[in-house]
Parts: sequence; structure tokens; C-alpha cells
Amino acid sequence: MVILAGCSDSGTDASPSKPSHSQPTSPSSPTSPDEAEDAAVIAAYTSSWDAQTLAYSKASSAGTDLKKNTTFKALADIEKDLAVMRKAGQVTTGKPAISPKVVKVTAAKIPTATVTDCVDTTHWILTDKASKKPVPLPTTRLIKYVSTATLEKWGPKWMVTKLTAQEQSC
Repeated sequence: MVILAGCSDSGTDASPSKPSHSQPTSPSSPTSPDEAEDAAVIAAYTSSWDAQTLAYSKASSAGTDLKKNTTFKALADIEKDLAVMRKAGQVTTGKPAISPKVVKVTAAKIPTATVTDCVDTTHWILTDKASKKPVPLPTTRLIKYVSTATLEKWGPKWMVTKLTAQEQSC
């Protein structure tokens, strides 16, 4: 599963919730255009994770906002995971903790952004839907792992186009 499983010997990855930090801004101190753009990137990334978390909790993207900020390979990988979960009768409980940081924003005809994250799946549990019991996962699976996301700016809106779980702990 791309989002939940983290990394394991079987090559499965994980990816979805709200960041464990916020970037407060003071009304008395204006933010720079770069800070505003970074905040918009993080907001889109976080929104994508929130929708993913909801989708994984019911093994379906129906009724979620997943398509509002997630597209291309990222969306295809999530839908593939959801199909596997439905077939296995599995859902998730709890939420992952994320800590995204904008690494780079590139100005171009279609601006792009790269976000790195430390995804903590400690409280995000793969569960058998019928028995409500946790599904045993490989002991080699990373509970906290580095994830990288690519976003593109479509008009005024940032969209997650790719999510990649790294086989690296954080």
C-alpha cells in the first residue's frame, strides 16, 4: 500500500493527515510572496493527506476531497491501494502524523514544488474491517519514513502530482 505500509521488504510504500506543526503568521508582520507560496503548497499537500486519510479509513475515495488537490500518479497509486484494501477487507484507523516542509518552488510555465515530509504511522493502523483487529504487518516496515511529494500549480491552485515514500527512516 503506498500510503500506510511505509517501507518493507515487499517494496510497499506508504502515503495521508494534518501536519504536526503549523506556520503561524502575525497579522502585524506581512509575509513575503515566497512565504505565501510555501504556505499554499503546504495547504494543498495537507489537504491531500486529509482526503487520503479519509479514503483509507473506508477503503474508498468516494465522498472525499481527494481529487481536489491530488492528481496523476499520486491519485493512481492511492486508487490502486484502495482497491487492494477493499479486496482484502481492510481499512485504516487513526491518523498518520505529517511534518511537511517545502524544499523548492520552481517558477515556470507550470510552476512546480517539492515537499519533503516525515510520515509517522504509529497511530495509523491497518485493520481488518470485519473483525476490527489490526492486520499484522512486516516487522521490517518503517513506522516513520521520509516521503517526497511533487506538486504543480494549475492556475491559482497547487495539485499533488506524485507521492514517493522513501526507504529511509526519519
